[in-house]
Amino acid sequence: MSLRVWVHVGGSICVSNSTTEEARTGRVDKNVPMVCGHTAPVLDIAWCPHNDNVIASGSEDCTVMVWEIPDGGLTLPLREPVVTLEGHTKRVGIVAWHPTAQNVLLSAGCDNVILVWDVGTGAAVLTLGADVHPDTIYSVDWSRDGALICTSCRDKRVRIIEPRKGTVVAEKDRPHEGTRPVRAVFVSDGKILTTGFSRMSERQVALWDMKHLEEPLSLQELDTSSGVLLPFFDPDTNIVYLCGKGDSSIRYFEITSEAPFLHYLSMFSSKESQRGMGYMPKRGLEVNKCEIARFYKLHERRCEPIAMTVPRKSDLFQEDLYPPTAGPDAALTAEEWLGGRDAGPLLISLKDGYVPPKSRELRVNRGLDTGRRRTTPEASGTPSSDAISRLEEEMRKLQAMVQELQKRLDRLEETVQAK
Repeated sequence: MSLRVWVHVGGSICVSNSTTEEARTGRVDKNVPMVCGHTAPVLDIAWCPHNDNVIASGSEDCTVMVWEIPDGGLTLPLREPVVTLEGHTKRVGIVAWHPTAQNVLLSAGCDNVILVWDVGTGAAVLTLGADVHPDTIYSVDWSRDGALICTSCRDKRVRIIEPRKGTVVAEKDRPHEGTRPVRAVFVSDGKILTTGFSRMSERQVALWDMKHLEEPLSLQELDTSSGVLLPFFDPDTNIVYLCGKGDSSIRYFEITSEAPFLHYLSMFSSKESQRGMGYMPKRGLEVNKCEIARFYKLHERRCEPIAMTVPRKSDLFQEDLYPPTAGPDAALTAEEWLGGRDAGPLLISLKDGYVPPKSRELRVNRGLDTGRRRTTPEASGTPSSDAISRLEEEMRKLQAMVQELQKRLDRLEETVQAK
């Protein structure tokens, strides 16, 4: 499986193969090829759940770009996206793929608008305007079957929305009394989980029944740190992980169908604080090591994998740890979902190990999006991307040669000084 560690720096994205030594040790080489098409800082990225080579990025330049990373990673800078999605009037802070429908991508901008795209045509097919969210959107999460989205907003409301109808089916005002941002995600059995702050600025986590949002099923106060808690939910084990920006720990809880519903399990701690966190799909785990979750912790200049494992001595497959999990195949086409159909993810077993499918090319029908095509290098009189890539490759080789010569010079100076 070609899962990769990610880091985004300014308007560029660094993509490296997670199986390489560089990815394990974390530090990013300054000469590594980048995905560099945005003209302003990248604010969010999301790997496609149905194609391990496709990634979407949202940026301060008000665009969403979809990229196809070649097998084995980049050897040259990638400058041309498969498609550029233009529709927001302010920076794009959130991108999220539909969990079960092929080529359906959601983006949320600081224009308080949510757009749902059919990436296969490059067209915005659904719009939730500023009448739904009157202020900045803090978070968006798809339900497991993609029928609903859950949003949190600066107006202190959490909303459950049917995106195809554009209707709010439920909402909760002030799930947390504090003024700091709230995050909300779907969890199992018609429930949502929120993180936020109390009036006294204590961090909280709460569990809610979507049909009865008057009072939480569970509300727990955690600490007085200032970082917003980012929830990651594993539907296979009903475990939710809470990672705070600026924290050096990951808390995890189990969600059950009976009171008290939200059970604290444990906490992973390290010495260095995290600037961000990524969560890997379950099909990439090492089941022979009883690994049940893997995160990628972003430091200032490196990315560190964090494996959550269950200590067991047996080498046999642990069925209780690995129920069938979401596979890479989409359950629906974009047209089927837009037409009103819903479906849960197509599940696979990890018993014999995950074998990734052959690389699938992302096809875009640009005939429906001709107005957004960029001018060709020949028409604009500028060098082609291939010519630029060749020049950059030559520059990297020259830089490597200079570095090697500098090392040799340093060794000679040490030898002379020793004599």
